Amino acid sequence: DLTQLLTATPGSTFANTAFYNGFGSCHNIVINEDSGFAYGVGCAAGTQSACSGGLHAVDVNAPTAPVFSGCFASDGYTHDAECLRYNGPDLDYIGHEICVNSNEDTVTIVDMTVKTAPVQLSRTGYAGAEYTHQNWFTEDQRTVLMNDELDEQRNGNNTRTRIFDVSDLNAPTLVGFQDSSEPAIDHNLYVKGHSAYLSNYRAGLRVYDTTNAAGGTLPEIGFFDVYPTSNTAAFNG
Repeated sequence: DLTQLLTATPGSTFANTAFYNGFGSCHNIVINEDSGFAYGVGCAAGTQSACSGGLHAVDVNAPTAPVFSGCFASDGYTHDAECLRYNGPDLDYIGHEICVNSNEDTVTIVDMTVKTAPVQLSRTGYAGAEYTHQNWFTEDQRTVLMNDELDEQRNGNNTRTRIFDVSDLNAPTLVGFQDSSEPAIDHNLYVKGHSAYLSNYRAGLRVYDTTNAAGGTLPEIGFFDVYPTSNTAAFNG
C-alpha cells in the first residue's frame, strides 16, 4: 500500500501489504482497471497454473486479497497483451473483457469475460513475422497497432509498425504498416488520444498520428532520440 509513503520517515523499510504466489517469474503483468483483473503473461508456475505462458487471470478488486480466477492457455506463450472492456465497432462483444495478445508469431484475440471459460476469437499471422512483441488498440478500438521486435534485424526493413483492422474481432485483417525513416529495433507502443508513442531502441521515442490508422498510415509527428550516435538495429539506447 503506497499510501504508507505519505507518512513515512526517511529510511523506512516496508513489508508487502499482500503477496500473490500463484505464478512464478513472468514477462509482464497486464491490468484492466475497469474490471479489476490482472493478467500475468509469459509466466512460470507458482502455486497455481502457469497457463502454458498464456493469460493467468487474478482478481485484484480486493487488492490485499488477490485471487486466481482462470487461464487462457490454448495458444501457448503470450509475450504481452492489452485487456479492456470492449466498446468498439464489433457489436457482438460490447461490454466484454477482450484481450489482444502478442503471441510470438500471431496476434491472438481472446474473450476473457468468463475467466474459467475463455474463448479464442481469432489468431492472425502475417508475412515477415519474426517475434510478435506487443500491441495496443487505437482509441476507437477499430485498429490494433503491433510491433515485431526482430524483423528489423532479420528481414532488413526499417522500424515497422503493423496495423490490423479489428472491427470484426473474429476476423482481423492486416491493412498495412508504417515504416520509420530509421532502421532501429522497435519495442513497446501506447496510444493516447490520436497519438501513438513508440519506444524504439536506438531511435528513441517516436510519436505517430493515428488519425488515419484504419487507412494504413501513421505519419510521424515528433521524436526524442535517446541514442543520437546511431539508429541502427541494435539492442541499446
